[in-house]
Amino acid sequence: QVQLVESGGGSVQAGGSLRLSCAASGYTYSNYCMGWFRQAPGKEREGVATIYTGGNYTYYVNSVRGRFTISQDNAKNTLHLQMNSLQPEDTAMYYCGATDRAYDSTCPVISIWYDYWGQGTQVTVSS
Repeated sequence: QVQLVESGGGSVQAGGSLRLSCAASGYTYSNYCMGWFRQAPGKEREGVATIYTGGNYTYYVNSVRGRFTISQDNAKNTLHLQMNSLQPEDTAMYYCGATDRAYDSTCPVISIWYDYWGQGTQVTVSS
């Protein structure tokens, strides 16, 4: 059974940085879509960034492009999200998602595409 465990959240001031990690187990870490999503109180879960583990595809939503970097460590079966220049609007619970389905070697940044989820890690950015 696929298990995802996020870590690395915390509280920072605006302009600061955090690095989130998602440790994956229970499947062969290849040719998967994985992504980071976030959900603020009272709002729907929204996509942040996705990566295709079998190639070079990555995607970022406009609000984080240039500030966040998604990456994978295949040797450790771990997904990362480096977040720089954090802003108060980045405050949310961040979730890691995974699925063995890809769309023509790309990974949609919509939560319903993903089958497996971690428990989340909280990111709070103060002004």
